[in-house]
Amino acid sequence: MAGETVITVVGNLTADPEIRTIGSGAAVASFTIASTPRTWNRNSNQFEDGQALFLRCSAWRDMAEHCAQSLSKGMRVIAQGRLQQRSYQAQDGSRTMRALSWKRAISSSVRCRSTKSARPCATRPPR
Repeated sequence: MAGETVITVVGNLTADPEIRTIGSGAAVASFTIASTPRTWNRNSNQFEDGQALFLRCSAWRDMAEHCAQSLSKGMRVIAQGRLQQRSYQAQDGSRTMRALSWKRAISSSVRCRSTKSARPCATRPPR
């Protein structure tokens, strides 16, 4: 894992995760997290929203299935994963750069509300 750019993002899901199966049979869930910074304005005595960051994310295999079952549009989430930048050619012929994140861990945030896990994670037996 040396040399990877690992980030943690706190934000809201813009839509329900989309799950699909690729040729190898692995499940992939794709979703977008919107993260908007808020700052306190002393002059107006209120919070102001900054420019939103929209980060397209993917979760693989078991985590993909868990995301599809547990997460939904509007949920506040905390996600950690590897940041990658991809370049592709758009339909109009221009080159476009896109930041993608492969998730290692994702959870609903309990800062604004409580949450319940639908099922406990499997634990390893003691050695």
